Amino acid sequence: MAIQKKTIFETEVKEIGKDAQDFKAVNMLIFFGDEAPTDLRDSCFIIDVNDVNGKIEKGMVLRIGDTDYKITAVGNEVNTNLKNLGHIAVKFTGEEEAELPGSLYVEKKQFPDIKVGTKVTIS
Repeated sequence: MAIQKKTIFETEVKEIGKDAQDFKAVNMLIFFGDEAPTDLRDSCFIIDVNDVNGKIEKGMVLRIGDTDYKITAVGNEVNTNLKNLGHIAVKFTGEEEAELPGSLYVEKKQFPDIKVGTKVTIS
């Protein structure tokens, strides 16, 4: 019997900054809530700011659309920033140590295809 993992964060992409896809070149994307500062907004995927119902930890799964990414490292500000601002950087590099406090590191895998309406969950 498969164990159903509890979803601790769920949101949806509401807007895509005109430069947000450019970070694909460095295997990174930036999520930010509606309060994204004007000078950063063009670089972000804008999401609904929702509660984080638990602690995001290494070994959990970030799902973007239909693609799952195993979380390999979690910066010490990820939980707080995501809950308060909807703001984290996701690095698709597979690193096992979080270099940046606001970054979530996931396995190195195909960069996600994100459109307005794409669902994002962490479980």
